[in-house]
Amino acid sequence: MPAPQFADPAPAQRLERAAAALAAHGFTVEILDDVAAARARVQELVPEGAAVFTGASETLRLSGIEADVNTGGRYEAIRPRVLAMDRATEADDIRRLIGVPDVILGSVAALTETGSLVIASGSGAQLPAYAGGAARAIWIVGAQKVVPDLDTALRRVEEHCLPLESARTQAAHGWPSAVNRLLVLNAEPYPGRGTVLLLREAIGF
Repeated sequence: MPAPQFADPAPAQRLERAAAALAAHGFTVEILDDVAAARARVQELVPEGAAVFTGASETLRLSGIEADVNTGGRYEAIRPRVLAMDRATEADDIRRLIGVPDVILGSVAALTETGSLVIASGSGAQLPAYAGGAARAIWIVGAQKVVPDLDTALRRVEEHCLPLESARTQAAHGWPSAVNRLLVLNAEPYPGRGTVLLLREAIGF
């Protein structure tokens, strides 16, 4: 069962602390009221025709951003292209497409008030692009994902995110999920590359 203490949106003061810490670490940060604002902001930030990969994310799905990118026709959408490719014969091409897009969009499992982004993955496919392979990375983060520190972030991954993601993958694919890979981003060394759209409301896991 997910942990209920990780489901409630953090108050404004904690959001502002997290945003200030991220900015001090080189990330661009915007605090937005809701999902609608994030959806509109993504369209402003991502230029038409860009090659965009959407990481697997309930936040993107529930917000409508995933559909905007992958079915809207505005961008060169990488995910549907990859899904249509043969994983046995085109594995190298798939890896390159996913690893170095113009833009990767996604979310995180936790955001610490000390300015770190924590991303958990079963396959690790999206992690190279998040870590530096994509020319630009944009994360949409619900207010419930803000935690005090890295220890609490790792607890959130195991106690809250993993049970929810396992239930999703069990229903969709017939097997549970696992935290096989963890990525912790403590700073963004390239100005303007990493953007966090931090919402005042909860969305996703």
